[in-house]
Amino acid sequence: MPILSVERVTKAFGGLAAVSNVSLDIIEGELVGLIGPNGAGKTTLFNLLTGIYVPDSGTINLSIDKQVIPLNGIRPHSICQKGLARTFQNIRLFKDLTVLENVLIAMNQNINYGLLTSFLHLPAYKREEEKLLHESIELLRIFDLDKKKDELARNLSYGEQRHLEIIRALATNPKLLLLDEPAAGMNPAETANLMDIIGWIREKFDLTILLIEHDMTLVMNICERIYVLDHGMLIASGTPDEVRTNKRVIEAYLGEDINNA
Repeated sequence: MPILSVERVTKAFGGLAAVSNVSLDIIEGELVGLIGPNGAGKTTLFNLLTGIYVPDSGTINLSIDKQVIPLNGIRPHSICQKGLARTFQNIRLFKDLTVLENVLIAMNQNINYGLLTSFLHLPAYKREEEKLLHESIELLRIFDLDKKKDELARNLSYGEQRHLEIIRALATNPKLLLLDEPAAGMNPAETANLMDIIGWIREKFDLTILLIEHDMTLVMNICERIYVLDHGMLIASGTPDEVRTNKRVIEAYLGEDINNA
């Protein structure tokens, strides 16, 4: 059973279909790419998957621990609690909070104490807070940001802010992670490092990953399967080799240089 199943999903704005009759399946443990030209509907699809938009038609189902969870109409925070987390194309950190505080906020949905325990600062409260603090710092260490835990998020470099977005998503303890252009604005060395990190966190955290990305080197080197959107419609899917030689994909988006990626 796929961890994510999208069946004939459509979303229109003012009569213009941003996503039209799209179906896809993501199998647990996969690392899958979603590509297409600007305006193809990629981020709109992510917004549908995470509850920011509600589909006009079609169904979206998440399957966690053999339980099928319909996502249509569920609010974003509830979808996150069910095991689906994401990053954003435009960085959305709490920039006036510290690096550590950004991660701790995401960790809050994992707390195991009640209101009374928190109010009275009982021993269980202290133990849980220490546990969350330790786990947050360990996540920061993966991206070499633990030394900057007390800096304001706005003072990080662009690449570091991108990394902090991924860390914050990981802090929610997801089973399925959606990455919206994680390499945007990065130089080739940073992108190469990001490829290693994405592969490592998939194994470390037992994740399934769906990513949007324009950097074809990254997509072709780390994704096992790729879906291609154009004008809101799914025009191709398959392995990187199948996609790079697909005539419809070349015509719509990639160009001949995809064969050199």
